[in-house]
Amino acid sequence: MTKLEDHLEGIINIFHQYSVRVGHFDTLNKRELKQLITKELPKTLQNTKDQPTIDKIFQDLDADKDGAVSFEEFVVLVSRVLKTAHIDIHKE
Repeated sequence: MTKLEDHLEGIINIFHQYSVRVGHFDTLNKRELKQLITKELPKTLQNTKDQPTIDKIFQDLDADKDGAVSFEEFVVLVSRVLKTAHIDIHKE
C-alpha cells in the first residue's frame, strides 16, 4: 500500500472508530462527531469544546438534514481541513 493509500484508509478507520458506537454503523451523531473532532483534530479545529461550535459544524455537514453525518458528508470536513492545512503550510 502506498503512503497516500495508507492515509486514506486511516481516515476511513477513524470515521468508523466513532461511527460504530451508537445508532447506524456508518453515520455519526452529534456526540460522536464532537468526540471525533475533539480527540482527532484538537489542534486543527478551534473551539471544539464549545457546543455551539459543534452544533454549527454538525449543521453544516449534515447536508441532507437527517440528523446524522454520513461518511460522504464527513469527507467535506476532511476536505476543508486539508485545504486549510495546505494554505497554512505555504505560510511558513
